[in-house]
Amino acid sequence: MNALRQTDTIKTITTHYIDGAFVASHGREVMNVIRPTDSRVIARVTLADEEDTRRAIAAAKRAFAAYSTSTPDERAEILRRLHQATSARLDELTAAMVEEYGGVVQFVGPIVQSGINAFLAAEKALREMPWTRSWDRTTVTLEPVGVAGLITAWNANALFICLKLASAVAAGCTVVIKPSELSSLQTRVLVEALHEAKLPNGLLNVVTGLGNTVGAELVRNPDVAKISFTGSVGVGESIMRDGAATMKRVTLELGGKSPTILLDDANLEEAVPAALAMAFLNSGQACAAGTRLLVPSKRLDAVKRAIADAMHAFPVGDPADPRTAVGPMVSQKQFDRVQSYIRKGIEEGAEVLVGGEGHPKGLEAGYFVKPTVFVNVSNDMTIAREEIFGPVLGVIAYDSDEDAIRIANDSNYGLHAAVLGTDLSRARRVASRLRAGRVVINGMTDDPQAPWGGFKYSGVGREYGAYGISAFLETRAILEAA
Repeated sequence: MNALRQTDTIKTITTHYIDGAFVASHGREVMNVIRPTDSRVIARVTLADEEDTRRAIAAAKRAFAAYSTSTPDERAEILRRLHQATSARLDELTAAMVEEYGGVVQFVGPIVQSGINAFLAAEKALREMPWTRSWDRTTVTLEPVGVAGLITAWNANALFICLKLASAVAAGCTVVIKPSELSSLQTRVLVEALHEAKLPNGLLNVVTGLGNTVGAELVRNPDVAKISFTGSVGVGESIMRDGAATMKRVTLELGGKSPTILLDDANLEEAVPAALAMAFLNSGQACAAGTRLLVPSKRLDAVKRAIADAMHAFPVGDPADPRTAVGPMVSQKQFDRVQSYIRKGIEEGAEVLVGGEGHPKGLEAGYFVKPTVFVNVSNDMTIAREEIFGPVLGVIAYDSDEDAIRIANDSNYGLHAAVLGTDLSRARRVASRLRAGRVVINGMTDDPQAPWGGFKYSGVGREYGAYGISAFLETRAILEAA
């Protein structure tokens, strides 16, 4: 697991993956990759420019002419090869994410495996989908939308790339991927693995560069029919606006401010650790992180004590240590952002129950923050309204189930939510009234066929399973005259 951590050799990456080969970058801008555990440079990456992006789009366009006519069986075979090729690099992919991103290994291992498994989940959905429907003299078919631009975020690089790629491949689309430049080492390992699947040239193209160059070219280029993006609301808004000029189809997953409702019948010994685990998911750098904990007013004191007692299970430290629950933030910029929100919470009158400003003791060299829990939080405070993307939890009191539902839904976001309680029928009733794309009951769980995406500012469209594949499809009807 520590393969990348055993050397201080600075790696260099100067190529992109276009038309089935690693080719020299036309772009010349070089970026340093910083290890978040100690702020040291571990790699230098040559970033793509618009010309690299146009070459990748052209390759994908050429490949689409043939790949769009492939059969579901042929696409299923490609998905199996992709799964096999990435499975062979599981340990290296995990090590790269721990090293470059600072993700804790107890999270990174399962998340990388989830990305690899996305190929098999897409194959299953592909085989179950009705690709053709007929009645009378009408035939309706599902057709690939065209070249797809896949733009991914830095907080779960392998998962996002594999998930989007699996859905696009299953649909019959060719792709150009723009991964986050903060994930360059992870991307290189993953693309080397994908190359071993021996895909048709041009089906997969990967250009690592900045959003305002590579991303902007994908969005404005008329030869790109679809954009699937995971990232910030601001960028998502610009993709919708700028993509309209060429009538882009879009899928946007834009983050959240997820509520966890702890019902008054919850077993605190189980519910509080579950709530903290959801809050500190991926060191808090997760769009699904449950960063608003809603608790009954009459149980607030007991919940505070339970939180204080449970914090020992969430140590911050070396992300390669399996015992570590919270690692560093991805960058100095993200560290500063989290610190500013902690200060804002204090300024607005929230009380720090645990954590607070500054580095944890002994971890001053990297971008580590103290896992922080605020109490006496009201839902109109900044820390309850805005996505912090760090291990910061706000505890909000409520008076009734109706009050909890109102507070939970009083947000610009609607990606994820959770309900914790012993009466399952009641928990289901509460869950059914939450305006979120996915709601879990009594702990984080997953289903690779269940849709993923959000209401409101959490985005547009869905990913995973048949829902994700459908996002890369158009319907065509052929009608015969009598």
